[in-house]
Amino acid sequence: MSLVSVANVKEYLPEVQGTAADTDLSNLLERVEAIIARFLGFPVNDSGSLALVASTYTLYVDSPALFDRAVLQIPIKPIISITSVYSDLDREYTADTEIHSNEYTLDKEKAQIILKNNVATVGFNEGYRANRIICSAGFDSDYTDLIHAICVYTSHLYRAKANQGKKSTSIRNANTTFLANTMPEEVKQILYSFRSSSMVL
Repeated sequence: MSLVSVANVKEYLPEVQGTAADTDLSNLLERVEAIIARFLGFPVNDSGSLALVASTYTLYVDSPALFDRAVLQIPIKPIISITSVYSDLDREYTADTEIHSNEYTLDKEKAQIILKNNVATVGFNEGYRANRIICSAGFDSDYTDLIHAICVYTSHLYRAKANQGKKSTSIRNANTTFLANTMPEEVKQILYSFRSSSMVL
């Protein structure tokens, strides 16, 4: 499932009329969203795909934040909800190592789980895959800047299809040089604000 619809991206392609290109655009949107998900730092979700829409993830964090051991930084954002949190050096994630929802606060935009020190019975451990989080994360249609970036990149790639692999062309004695078929700078500038901490560091 894509965050952006074919109808959305057609607003950026006024030359595309009718429905003949809908399948191509739908497939291209899926690929573009996967590329952007990877750029933002999203791993493969529990369904085995790269996606920007709300999905379930099982994530492992080796240690709490350096600035505060009561804070666990989730490696993707935004977080929609937390299903479970475990902290277990033995990586068994048994019931006695679960950190219950009443023991922490969730900062969804910063993607941080913050322990309530006066309530929490289990702290965050430090070790390989010591902390496991199962959560729902992703974007919705309220993220209009992100939708704009997806549409700009998709329309850029769609228009470039006819000259894929070419550096230049000559028509009626006029030479045209093509830009490199990479992510447009405008798109990157929008996406930087959505990148996870794991991609920034």
